[in-house]
Amino acid sequence: MHKPEVLITRRWPTSVEAKLKTLYHVTLNENDHPLSADELKSALQNYDAVCPSVCDSLPAEVLAVENKRCKILGNFGVGYNHIDIQAAKAHNLVVTNTPGVLTQSTADIAMTLLLMSARRGAEGDRLVRAKRWHGWCPTHMLGSDVTGATLGLIGFGRIAQATARKAHHGFGMKIVFFNPSAPSPNIIDELGARRLDTVEEVMRAADYISLHCPGGPDTRHLIDADMIGLMKPGAHLINTARGDVIDNRALIEALENKAIAGAGLDVYENEPHLDEAFLSLDNVTLLPHLGSATLGTRTAMGERVLANLAAFFAGQEPDDRVV
Repeated sequence: MHKPEVLITRRWPTSVEAKLKTLYHVTLNENDHPLSADELKSALQNYDAVCPSVCDSLPAEVLAVENKRCKILGNFGVGYNHIDIQAAKAHNLVVTNTPGVLTQSTADIAMTLLLMSARRGAEGDRLVRAKRWHGWCPTHMLGSDVTGATLGLIGFGRIAQATARKAHHGFGMKIVFFNPSAPSPNIIDELGARRLDTVEEVMRAADYISLHCPGGPDTRHLIDADMIGLMKPGAHLINTARGDVIDNRALIEALENKAIAGAGLDVYENEPHLDEAFLSLDNVTLLPHLGSATLGTRTAMGERVLANLAAFFAGQEPDDRVV
């Protein structure tokens, strides 16, 4: 029986790649380089399935390539704003993602960034490594309290709720949030959370603001200069969602002017080519998109793609179909 031809655009955990090889004729990206637009077009023409990740840009121009063989994009990740979904639909491409399995690891990174920003962890690490630490003193590198502070969440899906649980039950943080739809009353009761009517209200109310909204045209630069201007002077902005949700120039200006206390970022507009002005700022913590970067989580993500491919090639509806 003919095995489908499958391309994996970046390297996956070894155990998942091994399973793929038993099920399909698999081509791996052996040197793990980001594929160009021309390489992605060629992949769509030569494989039955292409499995992209967030670093693969699949706009309408790429998806419109002629003589397309590909029928399914098995996305390795929960976010899919790097794929033009309307174009995929127009070209009869099935798109799947991997929800659920990266919730806890991404929430862990949100809390990591929150704590590092609050307690100036990255700045302190640089100080020690540069041999510029001269010993303890009462007023050295004073940070912000986390326990009992107010955490504001923009978006209240799985990852935001997991972050809120860690913050509330672990640090006694008060929870406020904005979400277009109301979550289960049980979740609100468990967290003692308050749903506010607008993003602006959250920006004003919170000591720490964590972004958990999807990327894309509707949320591009949602957090702009006006929004940042609503934040408390001692507040911190945390982003593990998508880089283009924040107007980076507005954030840089606020950090340079000490209009807010700090920021913690795991995602960037145009990543990995982040604005170099971030690099000279001590009051921002910068991580290289580590949200789901645990072996267990990345393996689970690969297994989820495998399940979606198996369903599709068996003529069934994939559980995680986006379009």
